[in-house]
Amino acid sequence: MTQALVVVESMFGNTRAVGDAVAAGLAESVPTTVVDVAAAPDTIAAQLLVVGGPTHAFGMSRSRTREAAVTQGAGPEHSVTGIREWIGRLGRPSSQDRTEAAAFDTRIRKPGVPGSAARSALHRLRRLGMPPLAGPQSFWVSGSEGPVLDGELERAREWGRLLADRLAERGP
Repeated sequence: MTQALVVVESMFGNTRAVGDAVAAGLAESVPTTVVDVAAAPDTIAAQLLVVGGPTHAFGMSRSRTREAAVTQGAGPEHSVTGIREWIGRLGRPSSQDRTEAAAFDTRIRKPGVPGSAARSALHRLRRLGMPPLAGPQSFWVSGSEGPVLDGELERAREWGRLLADRLAERGP
């Protein structure tokens, strides 16, 4: 069983860069796999599932917000599926497989702008029987197309290390 699986939805590469940094922090002590949401499995066989996506219209992307991203220059392949739809296809982990969850998002850093894809994703994962290993985490980008703000990739790596430490505390 894979110990950590990181599933990422990314339009312009910023969320993927954060996901890769989180995975790098995890991988220092936990075998970790990173996959794009389009290639993510519908059954989770991991101790930890980390889901990351961009915040669109105050939460997880929808088909129309992904289509809007395509008109801004994201590749057309990004309009098909997002973490919202993927989580909707997931089944509950079997009772013998204890999968814990964590979620992150990328957001524009503007005071007073509400919403979080990570909070929504973690809530849905919890309802599927995956208890949170950590609260939702946001990483900041300068605009819809990025880039990731200075220091955020190192902060993402640190968060990955924290997740690995918490997973180790839980034991096998």
